[in-house]
Amino acid sequence: MYWKGSRMKFIARQPILNRRRDVFAYELLFRSGIQNSFDGADLEQASASMFDTSFMIGLQKLTGGQRAFVNCPRDFLLHDYISLFPRDLVVIELLETIKPDAEVVDACRKLKQQGYLLALDDFVDTPDWTPLINIADFIKVDFRLTSRLEQRALAARYAEKGIRMLAEKVETQEEFSEAMDMGYSLFQGYFFCRPEMLQQRAIPADKLAYLELLGAAMAPDFDIQGLASKIKHEPSLTFKLLRYLNSAAFGLRCEIDSIPHALSMLGERELRKWIAVVCVGVMAGGKPDELMTVPLVRGRFCELLAPLAGMPGHANDLFLLGLLSVMDAILDQPLATILEELPIRHEIKDALIARTGLYWNLLEITTAHERADWEAISALARRLGIREGQIPEIYVSAVDWASALRHGASLSVP
Repeated sequence: MYWKGSRMKFIARQPILNRRRDVFAYELLFRSGIQNSFDGADLEQASASMFDTSFMIGLQKLTGGQRAFVNCPRDFLLHDYISLFPRDLVVIELLETIKPDAEVVDACRKLKQQGYLLALDDFVDTPDWTPLINIADFIKVDFRLTSRLEQRALAARYAEKGIRMLAEKVETQEEFSEAMDMGYSLFQGYFFCRPEMLQQRAIPADKLAYLELLGAAMAPDFDIQGLASKIKHEPSLTFKLLRYLNSAAFGLRCEIDSIPHALSMLGERELRKWIAVVCVGVMAGGKPDELMTVPLVRGRFCELLAPLAGMPGHANDLFLLGLLSVMDAILDQPLATILEELPIRHEIKDALIARTGLYWNLLEITTAHERADWEAISALARRLGIREGQIPEIYVSAVDWASALRHGASLSVP
């Protein structure tokens, strides 16, 4: 499924959020083969590989039914290959490297007539782009490569024309707030994984109770009866746990109807994992939905990579590592403070706080995949003894698992 001849196919996705921090779309980022840069011909071949892969694995599996922003090289425009995608599922993204000549403009106009949406990526405001600006639906502005003065001027100039302005590479809550004030309506970057007002908030009592339950689930001396008692005295948790267990994502053959039944069906490993997922999901209530999706994908990705890295006995710890990796953003507290409350293995703390050790290397592969940093993935895979060709299928599997879990059993506070 993920091979064509001898070329590997890598696809990453990055969320695009609206002003409410809900997912509006995902950008699909790709690498075909082991080369990390392409000349013009290779870029078109890589894009063709990405499009083909998307068909085979299912576009909706990668985007959860949301729109996908996809880079469209010149030849794909001129040969109308992009029309292979349903117009209600994609946004055609034109890179700044495409020359906006008459042929390109004509091809874009035809696609617009067919109902496709058009985005101008890494936008540079020059007269040559005027014909495309006049039909563009989105303008993407790179917040790492432009000044605040340019960012504000572009938003003021084009937002009033009905073009949706997308701030790209927004990495902090402050940048998100500034971009909103400027008039941007869409945002791409991992600002939502950063804590707000760090060290200025106490953990709310209801979330503190779940943090304590999470700690009990992680305790070296696993007390099933004690956990059962805690769960039974919290009706909302009982409901969430049973709904999660009965979801398609969990894959049990019979329906679970009570906590004792659940305990009889699950072993220690799965019970710990089960409680951890629900506790983190509840604590993420009131935060962007994607803030729960990210740790689920990370946790599952790390868990599936564990045996490939010669660490099968550490899969559960690695799942927990991914799950805890954005806990500072979930609770708006320093990660070191939060981890002091949890009896977790020192390898997990070393990875999350000191950023050292094999656990950190596994987590770093997942975050490199989020950034579409293919060079870093290659280096880390070599260090861990993982064949690169195994990674794409595992990534898609992790995304699919997290999506099924989120849709099969809501983990947020009602």
